[in-house]
Amino acid sequence: MAAQFGRRLRRGATTTAVAAAAVAALSASQAPAAQSDSAADARAAGETPPGGSAATGNSPYYTDLPPLSTPGGPGTSVVLPAAGSSEAGIPASVLAAYKKAQQEIAGTDAACRLPWQLLAAIGKVESGQARGGKVDADGTTFSPILGPALNGQGFALIKDTDGGAYDGDSTHDRAVGPMQFIPSTWATWGQDGNGDGRKDPNNIHDAALAAGRYLCAGTRDLSLAADLDGAVLSYNHSTEYLRTVRSWFDYYKRGTHEVPDGTGVLPADTSTTSPSPSPSTPGGGTTPSPESTPPRAGGGTTPSPDPTPPPTTKPPTTKPPTAPPTTPPTTPPQSFGRLENAGTGTLTATAGEAFTERVKVRARNTLGAPLAKASVTFTLVGDTDTRFTGGKRTVTLTTGADGTVTAPALTAGEKPGTFKVTAVAGTAGPRPLTFSATVEARVADTIARTGDTALTAAPGGAFAGRVEVRTTYKGTGVADTAVTATMITDAETPAENDKGPYFEGADGEPVRTLDLKAGADGLLKLPEIFADDAEGTYALRLTTASGATLTVELKVEAAPAA
Repeated sequence: MAAQFGRRLRRGATTTAVAAAAVAALSASQAPAAQSDSAADARAAGETPPGGSAATGNSPYYTDLPPLSTPGGPGTSVVLPAAGSSEAGIPASVLAAYKKAQQEIAGTDAACRLPWQLLAAIGKVESGQARGGKVDADGTTFSPILGPALNGQGFALIKDTDGGAYDGDSTHDRAVGPMQFIPSTWATWGQDGNGDGRKDPNNIHDAALAAGRYLCAGTRDLSLAADLDGAVLSYNHSTEYLRTVRSWFDYYKRGTHEVPDGTGVLPADTSTTSPSPSPSTPGGGTTPSPESTPPRAGGGTTPSPDPTPPPTTKPPTTKPPTAPPTTPPTTPPQSFGRLENAGTGTLTATAGEAFTERVKVRARNTLGAPLAKASVTFTLVGDTDTRFTGGKRTVTLTTGADGTVTAPALTAGEKPGTFKVTAVAGTAGPRPLTFSATVEARVADTIARTGDTALTAAPGGAFAGRVEVRTTYKGTGVADTAVTATMITDAETPAENDKGPYFEGADGEPVRTLDLKAGADGLLKLPEIFADDAEGTYALRLTTASGATLTVELKVEAAPAA
């Protein structure tokens, strides 16, 4: 969506012969000679994806056509320039994005048969191939490509749908990025084409993939002329737009080549003062009627019903301004100022469990106002096996309209201890915001026997079998749990008993309190227990450091007489 100029044909098209060449080129490209410009007709033909309107909001666009040559005299065929001409050059990053989008869609929607040259044609008409390929190494434009406010004054009326997050306008929407999506359409069709975790309409990889999926909506097969025309009309409800895109599509199919980023050929006229097409009259007032042929600089080569012949150099319907600016209007990007905590609570979790709190920050610009679309990178720092959702240590996200962004949920690993989460934004002297986090070791909340065999012994003998227990936390065994085993007087007054069952010390002397530790999976087998000569029922109390307890009954009784 760049400006809609008064110019409707290529530069220098001032003769009837050249106008005839333009008509021939459009015929060769299979562009329809007569189409209705009404949005209703477009929708009836199924050009608009379900639930959406034109991707660009029927915004203005560049109307320059590809260069044509007319060798020989009248009636000879039109020959488009061979690959290698300046107009056939597409900036490297932009060309790569188109081809990558075609490849990805071919893998998920092969029946659509999307040609990358169609994306190139739309990209040329909408933004001059991202202003001649002025993108960074990631494919993001150096400054946002924004169209005029769609305020109904010469343009369609589309009130703000994104709080200004994408277009910087909180009153009306503007088309955004190399493929000129309006924010409401981007919210539905936006894609992450370069795998950086963001959907940025100002990134050519994201925008090209989104445009491809939009064009392939429904059951379209773009190898069919009718489906291709419907797809283009869904992008902008204007037959003039369709003819222009079709012309570039045919031109690129005849040959293109790669040029360095930033060196692409820009449209000659970059005015933004001409009215945009609107849903009621797509393409503006210069759109031909359903019975007309594409506009021609010479006033047309078909005889008019009027016996008076048209002038040979009919001026364009809309005159371009005398001193157009060199680029479409943009809203100056806001500068990043600082990051602040946006309400992050205490970051603590037990090993193996998810943190209940998530890191949340807010970006502000240099004036202190919330900054939307700021890129924030969250990183886990320290000797920790804790990870963000998806197993990542680093994630990059973009702030919303209110300047805030929340990191993915954290899941604690098995290693207890402390670590840090940093949030970094800005490119000039990044200023990190740091949060401390703690992973606590599992602490057993339960201790229980692994069997239920009664424990008995004769006076002066040993108890049959050994007591085995397991310490667990929420059903999971906890290794290395400290356990104290004490022979007690009774459950009500758990003092150490001085008679009854006992363990043997290293010197063979009775020991009635032992400090033990559970092994793998929380299992602990107690030493052998002996009985003295006192008969009766006794209690063994097992206690963990966390307060989990277990009382085991021990009986000392003489064997029955034979």
